[in-house]
Amino acid sequence: MILFDVKCSGGHVFEAWFQNNEAFEKQVNSELVECPLCGCTRTSKSLMAPNISANNSLVELDAAHSQNEHDHHKVLVSAHSSKTNEVSSDDVKRALEHMHNTMAKFRKQVEKTCEYVGDDFADEARKIHYGESEMRGIYGETTIKETEELLDEGIDILPIPGTDKLDS
Repeated sequence: MILFDVKCSGGHVFEAWFQNNEAFEKQVNSELVECPLCGCTRTSKSLMAPNISANNSLVELDAAHSQNEHDHHKVLVSAHSSKTNEVSSDDVKRALEHMHNTMAKFRKQVEKTCEYVGDDFADEARKIHYGESEMRGIYGETTIKETEELLDEGIDILPIPGTDKLDS
């Protein structure tokens, strides 16, 4: 995984993790990388300045260098934006509104493309997982205990946000 500073065409800079540079390029070209502040999908890499900690517990570099060129050294690296790290209350409001809008779009997409199975979600998810029922997208309700059991069985599930902002 790699962390990039990403900049939208609106000038906002944010951090995002990607599997590798190729994955970043593919997602940016497909306009899948979305600014969390304004929702803009026209994005690119922003300049990054790496910070390398001098704390000996985090950086294990021998002054005489390694005796073996294949030795690995632990280095803590972080990235920060060249802009100020201050976030205004307007930025927070825009980010929250964008987050809620994105979650609402996600829920609508699930409702449009998946079958609602109500309280039978856990049972139907198992049947699909074990090949006892046709493969298809489903959604419904389940208890916390049932959710934990599904995850323990290796059944991939994803919670979907509620319809009300407070449900998120």
